[in-house]
Amino acid sequence: MKSIPLHKLRENEEAVILQVIGGEGRLEGMGIRSGAYIRCLYRSPLNDPTAYDVDGTVIALRRTDCADILVQPVMEAAAAGADEKESCCRRTGLDRLLTHPVTAFPVMLLLLLGIFWITIRGANYPSAVLSSLLFSLEQPLYDLMRTDLELPVFFCEMMACGMYRVLAWVIAVILPPMAIFFPLFALLEEWGLLPRIAFNMDRCFRCCGACGKQALTLCMGFGCNASAVVECRIMESRQQQLLAMITNSLIPCNGRFPILICIITMFFSTDGHGGVPALLLTGVILIGVAAAFLLNKILSLTVLKGAESSFVLELPPYCRPQFGKVILRSILERTLLVLGRAVVVAAPAGMVIYLLANIPAGDVSLLTAAAQLLEPAGHVIGMDGVILLAFLIGMPANEIVLPAMMMIYMKQGMLTEVTDLGFFRQLLLDNGWTSLTAFNVLLFSLMHWPCATTLLTVRKESGSWKWTLAAAAAPLILGVIFCGITTAVYCKIQETGVIY
Repeated sequence: MKSIPLHKLRENEEAVILQVIGGEGRLEGMGIRSGAYIRCLYRSPLNDPTAYDVDGTVIALRRTDCADILVQPVMEAAAAGADEKESCCRRTGLDRLLTHPVTAFPVMLLLLLGIFWITIRGANYPSAVLSSLLFSLEQPLYDLMRTDLELPVFFCEMMACGMYRVLAWVIAVILPPMAIFFPLFALLEEWGLLPRIAFNMDRCFRCCGACGKQALTLCMGFGCNASAVVECRIMESRQQQLLAMITNSLIPCNGRFPILICIITMFFSTDGHGGVPALLLTGVILIGVAAAFLLNKILSLTVLKGAESSFVLELPPYCRPQFGKVILRSILERTLLVLGRAVVVAAPAGMVIYLLANIPAGDVSLLTAAAQLLEPAGHVIGMDGVILLAFLIGMPANEIVLPAMMMIYMKQGMLTEVTDLGFFRQLLLDNGWTSLTAFNVLLFSLMHWPCATTLLTVRKESGSWKWTLAAAAAPLILGVIFCGITTAVYCKIQETGVIY
């Protein structure tokens, strides 16, 4: 029988591998070698890549990789152990659900939404308790330094109301969500679901010059962008790793969700209906995903242009996770690691914020003077100097962006928690906010520099300050362009009299 490329093998058809043209050493470890039997199991929802059974192991390959593998179809009865392989690697009902063209993407979306819901709902109470506990220690810390140690008032306030307050804020806000999200993510990985997501999404990412495995790092980014950068190690090539690192910050992490939810609630859902903000939040997230695809495409055609990487992924069998082991490993290797890096950045940032807010520069503080300096740049993209400065202050941790806005607008000397959205909305309106301002803040929340923890992680993983700068500049440039476009369109519509 005549030999054919592997990708021409029909579903459930078996063949013997005759030749692997190039890359045999890379594939040999997965059993793809001359003389081995291989069976086509099923194709992804978008028809590429395809899952194959090789000696009881399910491996996903792109059509371009399969073209270099020559096979000879054989009768099932002639293949050694055919019945045994079929029983080991048959397509289960769950596989049909997760990889079927009709059900695959809705099921993946529901899984992601389910993780969001569990994370957000589950983190509310622990965050409140942790926040109450940590902030209850602020005054005793101040009293200890001022009364017992007799340190200067300015120094005590800087340490207690500056450094410690920001530190407590960051820990209370990011620890509970991460302690829930990362174990859930790890359980899905251990169960065998996450590789199927990469399998389903590969063709989408390939169109943008990326790899399906980047779907996993983007999903991880919803929990923490810094942790997602570490996960970029799963990419096979340096080019794909850098693409994933640079574009990951376009996915909103748990530190940016409070910003998005507050702005949407205050300006786009004043009627109190819960379905509207949920739909708007979903839309904003989809904008971030689309921006990630766009930036992937731009980078893959310019500074990260290179040969298309292959896609070889083992699809492990579904198995019941070892819950205790997986959760413990996730907390130790992901949650505490990211929290430690955030603490290292947030502590000195708290002192700097306090100094800027309390050191005078003429008739105003350094913070107000900096906001005035950024005012022209802010107006160009439909915002103001206070907003830009708040995002700069929030570089150590996005959780403090909204409190920083309130502090600067009210000309206070320390950060204050945003508790009354009605008061905060009126404060923003009194300082010139419009629907354009609110919408551009949503866009800029998605598309600006990553937090300092993520940038430090990019530096460590890439080993280069050049790519760290690129990871900061690329999303920012995209954000400035998008906000500039919306501002220009808004002003043009306003000239016509449609918007007052």
